[in-house]
Amino acid sequence: MMDRPARPAQAKAEATRSALLTAPVLPTLFRLALPTMTVLLAQTAVNVAEAYYVGLLGTDALAGAAMVFPIFMLMTMMSNGGIGSGVSSSVARAIGAQRKADADAIVFHGIVLAVIGGALFTFGTALLGPVLYHALGGREGALDAALTYSISLFAGAIPVWIVNLQAAALRGAGNVRVPAIVTLIGAVVMIPLSPLLIFGLGPVPGLGIGGAGLAFGLYYCGAMLVLSRYMASGRTSLHMRIVRLQGRLFADILKVGLPTAVNAVLVNLTVILVTSVVGRFGTSELAAYGIASRLDYIMVPILFGLCTATLTMVGVNVGAGLAARARSIALVSALTGAAFVGSIGCIIAAYPSLWLSLFSREPDVLREGAVYLRFVAPAYTALGFGFVLAFAAQGAGHVLWPFVASVVRILLAAGGGMLVVSYFGGGMASLAAMVMASLIAYALVCSFVMLTPAVWRAKKR
Repeated sequence: MMDRPARPAQAKAEATRSALLTAPVLPTLFRLALPTMTVLLAQTAVNVAEAYYVGLLGTDALAGAAMVFPIFMLMTMMSNGGIGSGVSSSVARAIGAQRKADADAIVFHGIVLAVIGGALFTFGTALLGPVLYHALGGREGALDAALTYSISLFAGAIPVWIVNLQAAALRGAGNVRVPAIVTLIGAVVMIPLSPLLIFGLGPVPGLGIGGAGLAFGLYYCGAMLVLSRYMASGRTSLHMRIVRLQGRLFADILKVGLPTAVNAVLVNLTVILVTSVVGRFGTSELAAYGIASRLDYIMVPILFGLCTATLTMVGVNVGAGLAARARSIALVSALTGAAFVGSIGCIIAAYPSLWLSLFSREPDVLREGAVYLRFVAPAYTALGFGFVLAFAAQGAGHVLWPFVASVVRILLAAGGGMLVVSYFGGGMASLAAMVMASLIAYALVCSFVMLTPAVWRAKKR
């Protein structure tokens, strides 16, 4: 009797695996990517709306949010694209090799890692936040706003990590529908909840910038409960249950997840260090960079649906020993990513006010933000190509070239940016030129993924 509920889910899992191994690449890629991309665009709209609400609180609040945002994105990228990539890759390769018991066990191992990762962010930002945000240029009102926002936002770090790794496991199994629905519902809930808690209404007191962080945490607590119940119900191809912890499964997750998480640290450290350079210019420039660089970050969730689909397809095909097909998937996906975000970047470079005026009307903020976007936004083409290739390499279980690319990026953007500003007296244009150069170099180094035979060597178990 216990086998009957599992049979439809198992049959669906086999059909999904067969499609990933044999169906045409581009239609399959879009079928997997579009649900995630759609809801992430909705979630991005919520982030944009929240930035708009915070902007109504004044320049200090906007600058405070700009300082916290890179740390928040670090957590998001470490959980979704870092350890989450390790979970997705491990699940996909296990399913490709038909190791169902391992795929199920990986879910619980991911949750254990989520609790550890979330706790590190909660306590780390509470202890180090004042020093960190001061180092990023926060002073007086802007520093107070950053600390208030940070405390409320990272109080919910553990649920964020758990949800992101649960969703990563489901996507690794080819189930993009349920994580997409949960994210979409969250976007719908956050649109009224965030301004309600920021500004207050009736008996609900306005909490200011702290209300934005509280709304975020409440959503993720609800999402965590929904996904946990779903994955424990047996209605999905992955069954979440408590299992004996095994070092080999942690190792399989972390061999991809840990270097990828380090990559996420490097990417966000780049933004943090560039933010500290911009902080030398003044509060208006800091606010301008915060608005403009937020668009840089928004390219990541836009790409993320495509990247997770690529990772799953590559991982399943490598696990099944179909290395040539995996390599073809990687190239098609990278070119698609470059075309998609590159077109967005070119439009924004030509008309930067389309983005900047959503958040501020201050002439100084608009001017400096436009300077940054005219240099950096066209380079989103390179970002899209390199970023998708990095996920393809993760799906194959290789992370060397993406890691090297991230090191080159931070050296050029942060190191080169510091050099041109501190030693050569450069302004926002010089700094933006270095960021643009770093994205182009990042894509070039990631291209070595396609040229390295070891990445695409068939791995049948």
